[in-house]
Order: sequence, then structure tokens, then C-alpha cells
Amino acid sequence: MEIDPAAVAAWPGVELVRALPGGARNTVLLARRRDRRLVVRRSARSPASLDWELDLLEYLTGHGVAVPRVVPADDGRRHVDGVLVQEFVDGRPPRDDDDWHRVIQTLTVVHRLTVGWPQRPGFASARELLVRDRGGDVRLDLMPAQAVRAVRQAWQLVLGAPECAIHGDVGAGNILVTDARVTLLDWDEARVDTPWFDHAFLPATFTPRVPVRPDALITAGVAWEAATCWQPEPEYAGRRLAELYARIGAR
Repeated sequence: MEIDPAAVAAWPGVELVRALPGGARNTVLLARRRDRRLVVRRSARSPASLDWELDLLEYLTGHGVAVPRVVPADDGRRHVDGVLVQEFVDGRPPRDDDDWHRVIQTLTVVHRLTVGWPQRPGFASARELLVRDRGGDVRLDLMPAQAVRAVRQAWQLVLGAPECAIHGDVGAGNILVTDARVTLLDWDEARVDTPWFDHAFLPATFTPRVPVRPDALITAGVAWEAATCWQPEPEYAGRRLAELYARIGAR
């Protein structure tokens, strides 16, 4: 999904510079407005879904959590035809256990602050998807029956916690750290769900101190990726499903 320079007309003076790494499903570009660096993103989410995301980020910012700040268009709109502009964040990816402990501390604050947060429009939690067949990027209705049974089996292992807002895509590419802060980037996959999904894709060398077995966390994450990628990235989803079958011993 490309971004035409005309798409940022609501932000006069913004110039698109180059693509940024990441953004597997959304175009993310570095931009400038005079001497100020910005990030421009085009999202395929609905306006209501984008409003939910930006409302969450504003709430977290107000409670001291470092997230990208939105730069409104000159007429006050936070997004225009799926395009939004955010401040550029400096930092580096986490690189050692100390950094990852700080990431976990930040996630813990996010989860504590958002218990009972309303679900993102059009999305569903893993608990809801035990009886529903779609929500957000998950399309269980398109998967073989055996695959659906496998992913639901994996999710049942991590549902023993109050639901809250989760980032949904915690990995080194979506985190920037400095001596002063940990910033969580790219909330495109955020939703309300069990907090343990935010621990599913941490480095293999780092084990979070949570009341769920590490292998159950990883298995639940593999199942989530298989389900969310089934339609947009079928080859990748197939590999994740094969891994899931191997992990749970499916026949």
C-alpha cells in the first residue's frame, strides 16, 4: 500500500523521505516538516478501529507510558483516509536482559492500566474466538477444521488472566529504548485480550516471570500468527501451522 504525496495534503509542509523498516502490512515512511522528523503511516483499519488505537495511545501517554505521539492534521483530524502522522522516536532496539526487563515492566503498566478496556471495533479476544470464527485479522472460518481445533487448544493454555489492552506485536522491531524510557511502536495489531500474548514473542534467551509456562506462551503465539496470517500471508501461515502441529502433537 503506497502513500502518494497528495495523501499528506492535510498536513501542509510534510515531505515524504523514504520507507522505514517494518510495516509488513502497512506502509510506513520517514517524513519531514521543515527540520522536524515525522513518521507517516497508511492503515487499512476502519476509522473506528483507528480511533480506538489513537484513544488508547492518548490514554497511555497521559499515564506516563512512552508511545508515538500523533501529529493532528491542520484541521484537527487525527487521521485522514487511513493516513496518520506521528512524531519520530529516537532510540535503539532492546539488546540484553536488562533492556527486556524494562520492556516487561512497561508492558505490565500497560496491562494494569487497561483492565476492562473496551474491545477494538471489529476485533475479538482469544477467549471470544473459542466460540466465534472471526475478529480483527483472525479468520478461523477460512481455516481447515483441524487447524481451528489446534489454535483454540493452544489459546486455552493462556486465558487465565483478566483481559486488558495489549500491544499484540511485541518484538525488537517495535521497541525503542534509551537510558530514560522504553517506547512501544506500531500499535496496529493492538486489541483487548489476555496479557500473556504480549509475552509470546520475546527472545528465546529471555524468560518472563509470569504464571504461564514459556512453552505455552510460545505455542499460543504461534497459533495466533497462523490464524491472523491465514488470509494475507498464506505461505507464512502454513509454516506457522506446521510448527503448531509439531508443538501440540497434532495428528
